Amino acid sequence: MQKIKTNMIQRIQSIWLLLAAITILCLLIVPTIGVGANNGYYTLDGFGLQLDGSKEQAKNIPLLISIVLAGLISFINIFNFRNRKLQIRIASLNIFLILALSFWLSRIINGIQGIKTLDIEPGLLLPLAAIIFTLLAIRGIKQDEKLIRSADRLR
Repeated sequence: MQKIKTNMIQRIQSIWLLLAAITILCLLIVPTIGVGANNGYYTLDGFGLQLDGSKEQAKNIPLLISIVLAGLISFINIFNFRNRKLQIRIASLNIFLILALSFWLSRIINGIQGIKTLDIEPGLLLPLAAIIFTLLAIRGIKQDEKLIRSADRLR
C-alpha cells in the first residue's frame, strides 16, 4: 500500500492538480477586479462584491460554493490515479466549471450601475492559471496512459 501512495505523489499530474486546486481556492482571498462606480469603489473576490469604505459585503453564496467545489474537484481528482480515463474526464469537467466561474465573475461586474473605472487585480489571472495547470495535468495523465499501453504491448 505504501508503494502505491508514493507512486501517486511522484506523478507530475498530481502536482499540477494540486496547483490548480490551490490557485482556484486563492480566488477566495485575492480580489479579481476593482470597479469605481457612481456610489463607491467595489472589489470582487470569491465571496462577492464588497463596497470599500463600508464593512458590508454583498455575499454571493452560490459563487463561494462553486469556487470551493472547483478547488475540491481538482484536489480529489489527484486520488483517481488508478482510473486515468475518469481522471481526464473530471479534469475536463473542472476546466468547464472554471470557465463558467470566469463568465459568472464578469456578469457580476456587468451588473454594477454607473461604472467609471475598472482596475485589474491579481486574482483576474487565477482562473487562467488554474486552467493551464489542469491542462498540464491532463497531458501528464495521457502520457501515463500511453506508457501503460506500451508496457502492455510488450507483455
